[in-house]
Amino acid sequence: MQILADDLKTLVQTKAGYDRSTDYLKSALFTFLPFLLIIGILFFLFRQQMKSAGRGAMSFGKSKARLLTMDRNKVTFKDVAGIQEAKEELFEIVDFLRDPKKFQKLGGSIPKGVLMVGSPGTGKTLLARAIAGEADVPFFSISGSDFVEMFVGVGASRVRDMFEQGRKHAPCLIFIDEIDAVGRHRGHGMGGGHDEREQTLNQLLVEMDGFDTQEGVIIIAATNRPDVLDPALLRPGRFDRQVTISLPDVNGREEILRVHVKKIKLANGVDLSKIARGTPGFSGAELANLINESALLAARRGLSAVTLDEMEEARDKVRWGRERRSLAMSDKEKTGTAWHEAGHAYLNMVLPDTNPLHKVTIIPRGPYLGATMYLPDGDKYSTQKKEALANLIVTMGGRIAEGFHSDDVSNGASGDIRQATALARHMVCEWGMSDKL
Repeated sequence: MQILADDLKTLVQTKAGYDRSTDYLKSALFTFLPFLLIIGILFFLFRQQMKSAGRGAMSFGKSKARLLTMDRNKVTFKDVAGIQEAKEELFEIVDFLRDPKKFQKLGGSIPKGVLMVGSPGTGKTLLARAIAGEADVPFFSISGSDFVEMFVGVGASRVRDMFEQGRKHAPCLIFIDEIDAVGRHRGHGMGGGHDEREQTLNQLLVEMDGFDTQEGVIIIAATNRPDVLDPALLRPGRFDRQVTISLPDVNGREEILRVHVKKIKLANGVDLSKIARGTPGFSGAELANLINESALLAARRGLSAVTLDEMEEARDKVRWGRERRSLAMSDKEKTGTAWHEAGHAYLNMVLPDTNPLHKVTIIPRGPYLGATMYLPDGDKYSTQKKEALANLIVTMGGRIAEGFHSDDVSNGASGDIRQATALARHMVCEWGMSDKL
C-alpha cells in the first residue's frame, strides 16, 4: 500500500508540472501570435509593393521606361495626318538619327530635348512614335507620373536608370509623356526643397546637362500644361525647342479621317469632307473615336459597310452624347422644345452672315433636349462684328420663339443665355465692337 501511495504521489506531481509547462507555452503562444501575424502581413505587403514597383526589391529604383519594338505596329509619318507643320519641324530629328555624321562634320548639334505642346488627343504620342519609326531606332516611353513614388529617392534613381538605358541603346528616343507631373515649378511642395518630386526634377535637370547629343540620345516630352513647367527645364541646352501641336483645321480633319477609314469598310460615295466640316474643334483622338463608333453602329445595324448616316450619327454621339429615346417627355415639353429649336433654325435661315443650317432635332442627347447644327464652309480664325451680332441673335432665337408659342417660358434657354452673355461680353470688353470704346 505504501508503494502504491508513493507511485500515485509521484504521478500527480509529474502531471502538475506538465500542466504548468503546457500552460506557459499556451500563454506565450497566444501572446506573441498576433505580433507574428502583423509582421507577416506587413512583410507580404512590402514584397507586393516591391514587385509592383519593379520586380523585386533590387529593381525598386529601376526605370519604368518601356522599350517599344518596331517589329509590330510600326508607326511612320504616313500614319500621322493633320499636323503637317509639326511633322516638318521634327523631321530634322529623324535626319539626325539616320545620319548623325552629316551634322557632326559641320559642328552643328541637334537639340537635346524637344517639348511638344498641345491639347489632349492632338497626336503628341503618335508623332513621337512616328519619329522613332522613321529613324528605325529604339523608342523608350514613360509617363511623368511613373517617376515619383512614396519612397524618397526612388524618382531620382529611376531618372538615372532611364538615361543609362538610353545610352546603352543609342541612338534612341526617350519619350516622357505628361512631363508636367514631374516638371512643375519648384518650391510649392509640402516638403520644400526636399520634396520627392523636386528631387526627381533636379536629377532630370542634372542628367540632361550631363549627356551630349553626340551620344545619339534625344529626349522628347509632351504636355498640355506648359505654363506650369519649371523655367530651368525650358532653358537652352535642355528642352530648348518647343513644337506646338494645334487642333486640326478642316483640311487636317479630312486627312485624319482618310487615315482612319483605312481600317474599316467604307461604303462608296461617302463624302468625308462633309464630316470634316461638321466637326470643328475635334482633335485627332476624337475623330478616331468617331470612325470607331460609326463602325460599331454599322455592325449593330447588320450593314456590310459604313455609310454617311452612321458617320453622322457617330459624330452626334461624340459631340452631344447618346440618344435618350426612352426619356419620358410630355407632349407639352416636346412642343416647347420644337418651337425652341425652330427659333434657332428660322433666324439662321433668314439672317445673313450665318453658317449654313445642317440639322435640327428634338431627340434628347446627353443633357440636351434638342439641338440645331450648322455646317460651316470652313474654319474661321477671326470674327467680324456683323457675324457676331448674327450669332447673338440666332443664339437667343430659341428663347424668343418660346414666347410666340406660349405666354410662359421654360429654363431650356439657360445654356443659350450663358453663351450669348459670354459672346456679348467678348464683343464689348475684349473685341471693342461697341459704339464707344
